[in-house]
Amino acid sequence: MIQKLMNEVELVARHLEVIRAVLDNQPIGILKLSEILGIPSHRVRYSLKVLEHSGYIKASPAGAVATEKAAELIGSLNEDLDSLIKLIESVKTRQDEAGRSGKKVQGEQD
Repeated sequence: MIQKLMNEVELVARHLEVIRAVLDNQPIGILKLSEILGIPSHRVRYSLKVLEHSGYIKASPAGAVATEKAAELIGSLNEDLDSLIKLIESVKTRQDEAGRSGKKVQGEQD
């Protein structure tokens, strides 16, 4: 379960890298993004597809361009990441406390 979560976080991190690169270099094509980011072009293409479907990127004849939604996401990213870190820390704290007391964490089964 944790490995799946880690894989998702890595994928989101890549999508965020692509958004930042598009914001900084727009309009930009797949090959240039791949070169800038050091990510294979098939992965860049997948990220662009996901980001376009989610409304963060638009395709143009000259290459990908970021939408206002992308700029807003990046603008609030640190605050959102802080909230996520707090959530993960609270899960770890509950797990640590349960481990010290020998109790099961809520939702844990025999």
